[in-house]
Amino acid sequence: MAGRLNGRRCLVTAAGQGIGRATALMFAREGASVVATDRDAALVASLAGAGITTAALDVMDDAAVARIVAEHGPFDVLFNCAGFVHQNTALTATDAEWDFAFALNVRAMWKCMAAVLPGMIERKRGSIVNMASAASSVKGAPNRFLYGTTKAAVVGMTKAAAADVVAQGIRVNCLCPGTVDTPSLGDRIAANATAAGGLEVARQSFVARQAMGRLATAEEIAALATYLAADESAFVTGQGIVIDGGWTL
Repeated sequence: MAGRLNGRRCLVTAAGQGIGRATALMFAREGASVVATDRDAALVASLAGAGITTAALDVMDDAAVARIVAEHGPFDVLFNCAGFVHQNTALTATDAEWDFAFALNVRAMWKCMAAVLPGMIERKRGSIVNMASAASSVKGAPNRFLYGTTKAAVVGMTKAAAADVVAQGIRVNCLCPGTVDTPSLGDRIAANATAAGGLEVARQSFVARQAMGRLATAEEIAALATYLAADESAFVTGQGIVIDGGWTL
């Protein structure tokens, strides 16, 4: 059965768990040849096979990014998923947190885009999907000062990159999810549990942000990434697409 991504070569970062993993699996199910990467090689090892090649990759290592693209590219699709969520405010954020957040959430995405774009430009086709957030230029969220700042930068970077390559057959979009049920969220719930009065209370505080009254699944976000990677979204570029269960209503 033909898949929407047959013949496509896709690079996925942070594919070890959560949204990245769900997207790598969905890309493969849709017929793509997927290179699934993560800083922790053990996390992606179980993805090997079924059209998925796995590799260790620290996206903040420019030489390593270039090496992955040289060894496995050229790529038709990049899903830039790696990132980190700091919990801080303008008063509590540190210089070290600022530098790390911008290095991972923004600079690394730029470098991954820069690595795959020459191959896309040469073949005059490609789709880049960046991971932003509803907590960005879309909406302010308490205790997400650096995260919201860097994800707003991702939205702007996506639009700027899209404008640069739109005439060359390449599309650049970003996802702006609300709260997604992933291992990363589990870590944040655990970190907030004591102050909130227990794990379940902390979890419900995250659930309550969505008007739908539930968290998104990683597969729901992966479905949107797959749409943006496929030809059915051929007229969509430069967009920050909100998928948030009504958080921004």
